[in-house]
Amino acid sequence: MSYRYKKLVVGVTGASGAIYTKRFLMHACKYYEEIFLIMSRQAYQVIDTELGIPISKENFNINEWLGADYPQIKLMDEKNYFCPPASGSFRHDGMVIIPCSMGTAGRIANGISNDLLTRSADVCLKENRKLILVPREMPWNLIMLRNFTSLAESGATIVPASPAWYHHPKNFNDLADTVVSRVLQLLGIDQDIFAQWMVDDIKNEK
Repeated sequence: MSYRYKKLVVGVTGASGAIYTKRFLMHACKYYEEIFLIMSRQAYQVIDTELGIPISKENFNINEWLGADYPQIKLMDEKNYFCPPASGSFRHDGMVIIPCSMGTAGRIANGISNDLLTRSADVCLKENRKLILVPREMPWNLIMLRNFTSLAESGATIVPASPAWYHHPKNFNDLADTVVSRVLQLLGIDQDIFAQWMVDDIKNEK
């Protein structure tokens, strides 16, 4: 991509994995001028359960959630279709659903746009824009496998939240960042969280 709009759509579902959402947003804010955030009702509950941060749609506080003010994050109403990501005429750099629940994946795979999040994902597919889904579920049944196969065939990129260990993570944040860094790379971002595998070793050999 020769020109970047510096706009990203981020969907958050009620799947387990709130730490991935938090770490991804914190890092993504370094690269994007605008982030259009779409959260399901269940997403707030999971954030409270897993991170102990009692945020809600009615009492949305970025500072309390992410530890700093990020003015580029714009919270969308998940039931309001009169928002930019709902239209193909709105140009942006892609969409990431992190984490992505199996129910959300199933609805997108079958063309069921029942809220702004699934509609925005549908728009990405029909407009041939980058759509990255980060599921965190195990094991997968045959229906799940077929849904993600259909999504991959339709142009989506599937990034299971499978943390890497070869960077020797020291804490949960480091572990989550191994997934976040790959998502950023797939968006075309030259991320600086982790170095590319073996690149430094090759440079040293020279």
